[in-house]
Amino acid sequence: MNRFRTQMKYILVTGGVISGIGKGIIASSVGTILKSCGLHVTAIKIDPYINIDAGTFSPYEHGEVFVLDDGGEVDLDLGNYERFLDIRLTKDNNLTTGKIYQSVINKERKGDYLGKTVQVVPHITDAIQEWMLRQAKIPVDDDEVEPQVCVIELGGTVGDIESMPFIEAFRQFQFKVKRENFCNIHVSLVPQPSATGEQKTKPTQNSVRELRGLGLSPDLVVCRCTNLLETSVKEKISMFCHVEPEQVICVHDVSSIYRVPLLLEEQGVINYFCHRLNLPIEPQPRRILTKWKEMADRSDRMLETCSIALVGKYTKLSDSYASVIKALEHSALAINHRLEIKYIDCADLESSTLQDEPVRYHEAWQKLCSANGILVPGGFGVRGTEGKIQAISWARKQKKPFLGVCLGMQLAVCEFARNVLGWQDANSTEFDPDTKYPVVIDMPEHNPGQMGGTMRLGKRRTIFKSNSSILRKLYGDVDHVDERHRHRFEVNPELKHHFEEKGLRFVGQDVEGERMEVIELDDQPYFVGVQYHPEFTSRPIKPSPPYFGLLLAAAGKLNSYLQRGCRLSPSRISIKENVIVAQPSHPLTALKMDDVDRKTLCEEPRSNEPESEVENPMPEITRDLENCQIWRSETASLPTLLAMH
Repeated sequence: MNRFRTQMKYILVTGGVISGIGKGIIASSVGTILKSCGLHVTAIKIDPYINIDAGTFSPYEHGEVFVLDDGGEVDLDLGNYERFLDIRLTKDNNLTTGKIYQSVINKERKGDYLGKTVQVVPHITDAIQEWMLRQAKIPVDDDEVEPQVCVIELGGTVGDIESMPFIEAFRQFQFKVKRENFCNIHVSLVPQPSATGEQKTKPTQNSVRELRGLGLSPDLVVCRCTNLLETSVKEKISMFCHVEPEQVICVHDVSSIYRVPLLLEEQGVINYFCHRLNLPIEPQPRRILTKWKEMADRSDRMLETCSIALVGKYTKLSDSYASVIKALEHSALAINHRLEIKYIDCADLESSTLQDEPVRYHEAWQKLCSANGILVPGGFGVRGTEGKIQAISWARKQKKPFLGVCLGMQLAVCEFARNVLGWQDANSTEFDPDTKYPVVIDMPEHNPGQMGGTMRLGKRRTIFKSNSSILRKLYGDVDHVDERHRHRFEVNPELKHHFEEKGLRFVGQDVEGERMEVIELDDQPYFVGVQYHPEFTSRPIKPSPPYFGLLLAAAGKLNSYLQRGCRLSPSRISIKENVIVAQPSHPLTALKMDDVDRKTLCEEPRSNEPESEVENPMPEITRDLENCQIWRSETASLPTLLAMH
């Protein structure tokens, strides 16, 4: 083990044929199955664009901008790494062409190259390799142990001009760290045209041929396809791509991304890595993968549906709200509800759309009114803000569960100022610098002359000022929370008392008490706004409390959850073979049947609460099963149905 710790293992994930093929999910899944074997895993994402970071991108360019603890604005794939591996990365885990060239040029200006001609080879390629060697050793787990395996994802596709320096760097890198410490996974597409229904291997052959021509030979060829890869197709890829059939891995379309690590494990990827990289993994039950299988199975079995209206500017591309969607999915999974997201372009809710496109206007409002809860996420720019304010106003007046994140919280304050305080001109100075009532203002440290890296970024502390706060209870009744921020504007603290007199409470503030972080509205089932972005720290088995509260309220279970001391009711316990899996708001806990009598699950619960607040699990299970096809089967017994549920 000591010998292994001195030799970092590097796994490079490249892609071919098309971009957006799923390299990030493959890289995350590889890390997950290795971590399930007891290894410490880190991850690095390389983006070949010249931007220094992702902070100035439109979400339509590369999806959402993910924010790390240290304030790094990075590619959304780092969000996948953090969620899958449950780690905390830094901004240097996202390497761009801009960062590399900037570092090399700075060295040249200082005279570090002693007058030599600075070139792509060797100076840029050496800088890339040095970055990999340095960053791979940075601890990313809570125990601060140095990682043993580094998974590196190279963005784009093989053959892109902009990624050539990185390919050349890794061609050299494989010899620097030795073959037993480096392997390459190549992700390629196997299309299946509907006209013939035949799986085509030529794109993969060409992609691998080009990669080999650049000096990298793939150890595993991961084939993305619609259906299972046929044996003959796998053998053909093996023959033309210079790999064994066992090194051709099929990753077909599945019902949930939680199944991807399971697919890789089933096809012997762990055993291959053990042999190829000499990993010191002992045969042992892989408990982490067991949890992933339970999550995947439960996500497929859920029968009840909860709908959330997502009112935003970038709804044409779901990746624009990747972390928001994942946070909602995590929360829906925790309460055993299937999530239905209704995407609503905020501009469609405005009166101008009623005049220009009345059908579009009415369809948007129909979606909003039929949803169980409303979410207004963060964003920038004036377009669509009035539509968001209309949605917030409707949620407040109809007492629909509502969550506003970042800009969503700021607009909730604007809406309250206009319609409750009577300040018709109330607005943010971001949208109307001359407003008479500037309820949202820019922060003192905001530099309007430069866009990149000038926001309040990264992990900041929020202090709860009220013991009765719903959000405080959802967080576990703690005094403070540390969450990630990304904003230039804030609620005007000088106007705070006007809002609190009318019932809009600022229950969370920063350490100095000058910045408003959390709002809650009295006499509402769930009307919460947060200045930070809680979706960035949501995990599959530990959903983000603000999103979890929204889903609970939308499902009509928030009050009973809070009355039970933030514990889910017995009806949220699923029976599976001889294990009861409870789904509370925090990590899932497994209780053996020796500790809990199965019969108690079917008895009337004893409680001092009113009868209407106590849920009997048996009728709910019966109602759920009545909707299943198997319920109508004469051969199915009740114990069988309970076990399946």
